[in-house]
Amino acid sequence: MAQPVPQNPEPVDFGMIRPPTVLNHADRERGVVHRVDRVAKRVIDIVFASLMLLLLSPVMVVIALMIRLTSPGRALFQQVRIGQSQSPFVMLKFRTMHQGFDDAIHRAYVTSMLIERAAPADAKRGIYKLTSDPRVTGIGNFLRKTSLDELPQLVNVLRGEMSLVGPRPVLPWEAELFEPRHQVRFAVQPGITGLWQVTGRSMLTMQQALDFDVEYVLRRTMLLDLAILLRTIPTVLLSRGAC
Repeated sequence: MAQPVPQNPEPVDFGMIRPPTVLNHADRERGVVHRVDRVAKRVIDIVFASLMLLLLSPVMVVIALMIRLTSPGRALFQQVRIGQSQSPFVMLKFRTMHQGFDDAIHRAYVTSMLIERAAPADAKRGIYKLTSDPRVTGIGNFLRKTSLDELPQLVNVLRGEMSLVGPRPVLPWEAELFEPRHQVRFAVQPGITGLWQVTGRSMLTMQQALDFDVEYVLRRTMLLDLAILLRTIPTVLLSRGAC
């Protein structure tokens, strides 16, 4: 027997009915491009870092010997830095300083740059890096100017802690001084080289360098990474100041 039709049916709450989420074609394309870029970036990191370590291993051995012969202490320097998603990791570098010095000079200058917008450390040349740091050894000064002290970071790249291109890994206390707008730089892996290194290097204020980090994160593509890599060597060779 047929059921009677109610005279006053309860209204249907259409707000509870959710249509299936459908990505438009442009969104899907962007997602695919980003995934392909991430995979390609990692492949290039592994291949390039492996080849560079193999080819430059004799140079790295010579550098390590020069460090050991010219100042007491280990050739390799290890320091905790902040990487992607603000995760800490141990960054490797060739030691460029005498042992026994604290970081008071560096800490004071970086703090003044971020908080007080300090003037260039070398006003004549407009360089915002400490160029007369008593902690730096003779060979260390050469390694910094040529960026050869960064070569051990190729191991960090192979470990997946860093990439060839990205924002520079910073110290934990430095990250605490950043403005909220600069936090986006932690969305990607830190790099050995980056956009600000090939744009202004030591001629930039720290605020400008951080702005370039943000710009890189917002614009990042595989083509941009390749362009930065191609510009890194001439930028280092023609640089007027320490990296």
